[in-house]
Amino acid sequence: MDQDKAVGTVRLWEIIVALSFLTVGAVVSWDSHRLGSSWGSDGPQAGYFPFYIGVFIMVSSAINLYNALRPRAATGVAFVHWGQLKLILAVLLPSILYVALIVNPWFSLGIYVPSAIFIAVFMRILGKYGWLRISAVSIGVMVAFFLMFEVWFKVPLPKGPLEAAFGFA
Repeated sequence: MDQDKAVGTVRLWEIIVALSFLTVGAVVSWDSHRLGSSWGSDGPQAGYFPFYIGVFIMVSSAINLYNALRPRAATGVAFVHWGQLKLILAVLLPSILYVALIVNPWFSLGIYVPSAIFIAVFMRILGKYGWLRISAVSIGVMVAFFLMFEVWFKVPLPKGPLEAAFGFA
């Protein structure tokens, strides 16, 4: 695959993003209307403010979509090249996996274990550090975060099976 080959044009990605946000706004507005999006006898119903936020998102997206579909001079401008996209995905995909491991409906590892793994993976792959340094930093940071949030600030963060095994859950 050619590293300098474009992955779509700016116009194409503006259309894709506008349609995506238009869909999100429609879902928010529809679900908020289902909850009740009017003004009740005791004030706004549960979906009142989210409904109008969804409408605002849809109107903004429609304006962006209209602007993207208008003919203009810069229709062939490259949005991103494959080499650049690979760098973006090298950070985005592990970040998505990290968030998915924290809390999900099937299993949860809490926040501490995925965070230590996340730090370790980035230190190894992107930083090329040795395992001793990786272990010290990733475990040390999680111990510091545990002390800071759980002990000193008394802010409970999501915990998984490892914390439960140590009696912290």
